[in-house]
Amino acid sequence: MYPRSTLQTVLSALAEQAAVVLLGPRQVGKTTLALDIAAQTTSVYLDLERDADQRVLIEPDLYLDEQTGKLVILDEVQQMPGLFANLRGQIDMRRRKGLRTGQFLLLGSASNVLLHQSAESLAGRVRYVEMPPLQLDEVGRDQMTRLWLRGGFPDSFQAASDRASLTWREDFLRTYLERDIPALGPRVPATTLRRFWTMLAHAQGGLLNAAALAEGLGVSGQTIGRYLDLLVDLMLVRRLAPWHQNVGKRLVKSPKVYVRDSGLLHALLGLESAESLLGHPVAGGSWEGFCLETLIAAAPMGSAPFFYRTSAGAELDLVLRLPNAETWAIEIKRTTAPKVSRGFHLATADIQADRRILVYAGAREVPLGDGARAMPLDATVTLLRQQQGLPHQS
Repeated sequence: MYPRSTLQTVLSALAEQAAVVLLGPRQVGKTTLALDIAAQTTSVYLDLERDADQRVLIEPDLYLDEQTGKLVILDEVQQMPGLFANLRGQIDMRRRKGLRTGQFLLLGSASNVLLHQSAESLAGRVRYVEMPPLQLDEVGRDQMTRLWLRGGFPDSFQAASDRASLTWREDFLRTYLERDIPALGPRVPATTLRRFWTMLAHAQGGLLNAAALAEGLGVSGQTIGRYLDLLVDLMLVRRLAPWHQNVGKRLVKSPKVYVRDSGLLHALLGLESAESLLGHPVAGGSWEGFCLETLIAAAPMGSAPFFYRTSAGAELDLVLRLPNAETWAIEIKRTTAPKVSRGFHLATADIQADRRILVYAGAREVPLGDGARAMPLDATVTLLRQQQGLPHQS
């Protein structure tokens, strides 16, 4: 098992807060991480997709009263939304007994569904942690091409062959479309949602054009928004917002859209091997999305990601606003030539960036002038990880 960076984040959160909600898509490794935590603590684990474990909580307060002093781990907690009110009472009761932290670890696969269920009941009592797929600094730089091709879902990344990996991802997509999404309530035909997801894959990293998507699917723009909201809520698609601070420029206002896991992107497009990927028109957008997700995952908790583009052509692939109020400007290029355009320098000046970085495919750090540096992806990840724990500024 690869060491997961999220483990320390969760342990730190449990040391400071009564409840922690661990969010992430199915099969990303949440249960494995929770069982690892269970092995290190006095705890009890329940999987609420199992009828037997749900029956244990028919009278939740009676059961949870007996677990006072233990870490209670509830997997797929969105299956029992009525439980959140009981958890609030349990947390408040334990606080009166002097037990203020490390009471509940809640795991869920649908981010906004779970957030809506828990936000009101557990306000001020919970911290949210998102668990991404396997990351570059977890598997090693020598595995970069494999991670890019197969994506970070552990079973896909560790499959015996590229063919076995692609088969796993195709099954994953089918399960989400035919079982998991209908279980959440939306009545969306699986074939329609698959076509929509594939259309997003073909436009990886492009500006959202809802009108073109609606015309291609024969639905309304409002329906496109609903489909996109669903995939964003499930943490399978990222809707990257444009930088919105007033810089006195005409800014692009549409978001950019990415399939978050590169392996799922390639499965949607039927790309099995590195050779087929490199020869495909989406290769550039795929690399950009892979780097972007890697960098966002490495950024300190509370960082806000954006992109920047003006109508005059000044552009940055990623702008990170860190919790300490620093602004990092990042351009991503799949090239070994460490060069940036005039538009990069204009954009970094517009937003008054504190750090100016070109993430490129070379192996060395190279100064580019005007405070900018060209850096390999792994070196940029290391630099972002070093910002963890810096003080927040309002």
